[in-house]
Amino acid sequence: MSDAVPAATVAAPAARRKAAPRKTPPGVIAAKAAAHLLALTPAAILGWQIWQEFSTGQGGLGADPVAEIEHRLGLWALRLLLIALAVTPLRQLTGQPVLLRFRRLLGLYAFFYASLHLAAYLVLDLRGYWTQIFEEIAKRPYITVGFLAWLLLIPLAITSTQGMMRRLGRLWGRLHQLVYAIAVLAVLHFWWLVKSDIREPALYAGILAVLLGWRLWKRLSKPAPKRPQPL
Repeated sequence: MSDAVPAATVAAPAARRKAAPRKTPPGVIAAKAAAHLLALTPAAILGWQIWQEFSTGQGGLGADPVAEIEHRLGLWALRLLLIALAVTPLRQLTGQPVLLRFRRLLGLYAFFYASLHLAAYLVLDLRGYWTQIFEEIAKRPYITVGFLAWLLLIPLAITSTQGMMRRLGRLWGRLHQLVYAIAVLAVLHFWWLVKSDIREPALYAGILAVLLGWRLWKRLSKPAPKRPQPL
């Protein structure tokens, strides 16, 4: 009778043993820390200016501080959203897959600034009369598209974790394609908000057109799958 242990018996514990988690390289950790600091800097500067405005009246927010606060928060939400959309083309151009690690971070900060933008409008502009938001949404098209863009960002923020990616599977990718519609709505919100000088919203519209055009070109330039030849 042989004393050899069956191979399946040896392999079973090894199969049950959890794989060791991959360690994040120190360079990536440092880059992410820098990205967090850079993304929070506009909010920190604005917060300091708001404090100075309300305490001394010299915060540098101009003649209409409320409009400046709302504008700056909305602008950074749009900028970070476009930077997040630029990650994939940059990865394709540079061949650096590590760039994808920053896409979720940038998207969440875009949602953060968009939420602050909406909160500033509700608190500072409507002055607590929040029920008026529904009247404003129905009456002002730029608020309609802006509010819709924020609503569509909510499910993307909620499902941005690795756990939700695993649970949703292929549906996760389809859901997060909403970001393209969100970006269009955000640019449209900015464009309709501006009364006369449309140069700045036109700039962001041009950037978005390039980013979406790149994706369309990459999709159309993919070779068609070869069909099996009849025998």
